[in-house]
Amino acid sequence: MSSAAAAAATSPAGQAVGKGQRVQVTEQEIVQIYQGKRNELQALAQKIGELEGEADEHKLVIETLLEARAKDPSRKCFRLIGGVLVERTVKDVLPALTGNSDGLKHMLELLVKQYAEKEKDLQEFTREYGMTNASA
Repeated sequence: MSSAAAAAATSPAGQAVGKGQRVQVTEQEIVQIYQGKRNELQALAQKIGELEGEADEHKLVIETLLEARAKDPSRKCFRLIGGVLVERTVKDVLPALTGNSDGLKHMLELLVKQYAEKEKDLQEFTREYGMTNASA
């Protein structure tokens, strides 16, 4: 049995389910599953917030370095690499910083998609078990 088939053949509580069957789970198990799903969403939201902050910082630094490059591309600047402050020139740092910024944007896109999927999953779970936010 493939892992996808195995996942489809288990209940939210991890119990085996036959085709068309709904496994009886206790109210406590339902609440635990709900809280786990909600905690996953909160963790993703927190990570998204952190990455958005980093992306904003990168944007500000890139804008500043673009202005500096227009005046003097060989102007020295300092970059923190692995906890060590390293002296470089603006023309050397700008491409690396732009690459980092692009990577952050890509990661944010992936996390936002993942958040939307998990949020949809949570909504389906609450609808399936007739839950409201107050009941958990």
